[in-house]
Amino acid sequence: MPQLAKRMGRAKPSAIMVVAEKAKQLKAEGRDIISFSIGVPNFLPGEHVYAAARKALENDSGQYGSNRGSNELLDAFLKHIEQVGLTGYTRANCATGIGAKHVLYNLCEALLDAGDGFAFATPYWTSYVDIGEILDADIQLLPCPAEQDYKLTPAQLDAALAKKPKVFLFNNPSNPTGMVYTKDEISALADVIVKHPDTWVITDDIYNRMVFDGIGYHNFVQARPELRDRVVFMDSLSKTYGMPGWRAGFMVGPEVVAKAVTIMNSNHITNIPEIVTAAAVAALSGPQDVPDAKRAEFQAKRDQVVAALNAIPGVVCPVPQGAFYAFPDISVAFGKSHDGKVIANDVDLCNALLEAKGVACVPGSAFGEPRGLRISYTCPTPQLAPGLQRIQEFFAELS
Repeated sequence: MPQLAKRMGRAKPSAIMVVAEKAKQLKAEGRDIISFSIGVPNFLPGEHVYAAARKALENDSGQYGSNRGSNELLDAFLKHIEQVGLTGYTRANCATGIGAKHVLYNLCEALLDAGDGFAFATPYWTSYVDIGEILDADIQLLPCPAEQDYKLTPAQLDAALAKKPKVFLFNNPSNPTGMVYTKDEISALADVIVKHPDTWVITDDIYNRMVFDGIGYHNFVQARPELRDRVVFMDSLSKTYGMPGWRAGFMVGPEVVAKAVTIMNSNHITNIPEIVTAAAVAALSGPQDVPDAKRAEFQAKRDQVVAALNAIPGVVCPVPQGAFYAFPDISVAFGKSHDGKVIANDVDLCNALLEAKGVACVPGSAFGEPRGLRISYTCPTPQLAPGLQRIQEFFAELS
């Protein structure tokens, strides 16, 4: 029998989806399950988005679209990013894809050859490692534990870039930790990047509208405009507008990179569907009351989650200032037992928590930090307090 390509030996399913599927199965079996596992916003976009999609359906041309994205969509995206201070770009600097994950894969495929250095901080979004391994890149992890609020320091970055990785991937606000870099922290990191001209920088900033406490979103290009020629910014409809299933992602950066992604699209997808394009234009250009309201709601939920977690003796949860995740250090539980079962690691803890209390979380090892676990607090509000109480009960029952 013929063999699969060798890269399939390096590919693996998303660890997040494995947990989500297990929780879904238990719920189907009649279990009372509260899921803190998957990063789905759990709200829907405004009616104007659906109206635009219906109109596009009624007027469907049935034709292929642009590999880069329609002019209307690119213009809407350019106006959208101007609101966070990214100005001076044109359509030639942009490209689109079937969600931000697809855009990221195209970027990595366009920039990385086998064996090239691919550097990013730990904890990381699971797909970073998955994509790097599929492309046979030299993955270079930069550990950022809870003791440093899960943030990369300038000294760490300087040492990493001195090794001349081909790509440095930066995530702000962070999935899985929810941490956000301040303006001064971004400036300090940008000063380091300027010193290392051989590295492309991808900023995966799809949560840039989900920032709390008035600290604002900041970008390397704003801090050091001379980085414009090698920084690529990524965005998405999924989190800001409650549209993860619509699959529309974006990038803006140097023209040569945008052209490369457009070429990849011509071979992979051809174009974003016409109806999705219309919905995306409406989301980006229309009223922003839904995402604004949800940001305030998630900030309130953040406060509730962090207070509950830090009330557990020995658990440490740095305060996230964006996205909709908390990432507590739960290593205090390791070596203890629950209902006769020893908790040796984060996977044991998440399995025991799901079985005993019906609460689904993702083990921190899925994100490269086995002392933690990720809590996505996008569940319906009435489920949040009971879910947190079950977690507290679980830890109180450890012996």
